[in-house]
Amino acid sequence: MKGICTPRGILIVDDDGAITETLAVIFSKSGYDVRCAHSAEEAIEIIAAWEPDLAILDVMLPRMNGIDLAMVLKANRPKCRLVLFSGHHGTQALVEEAAKKGNMFEILAKPVHPLFLLEYVSSLFAEPMEVMA
Repeated sequence: MKGICTPRGILIVDDDGAITETLAVIFSKSGYDVRCAHSAEEAIEIIAAWEPDLAILDVMLPRMNGIDLAMVLKANRPKCRLVLFSGHHGTQALVEEAAKKGNMFEILAKPVHPLFLLEYVSSLFAEPMEVMA
């Protein structure tokens, strides 16, 4: 059966390969076009050539963190929805620093059950994008 439109693209960024691969399989089997990166720098290379509809970002990445990556994504791919998740205590300080710069992010606490994440992403696509003035 052919789809009328192309599948939605999801970029998954986590330095834990088991997490990226597991999520990639789950989202691919659910009909999404999935790309994975294991660092923010690798993700930036991917978005230079491809525009995801949504990015799932681990906050605690080596070198550039996921919140800084989210700000890069917002600036360069404003239509891309963002889902951030973290299991580290230092995340709150990063969120507060981003908020001081006018960037508000909701962070899901790890571990996130993959089926919950799949439902959460589906609900985000059901909501209209906020129009920025």
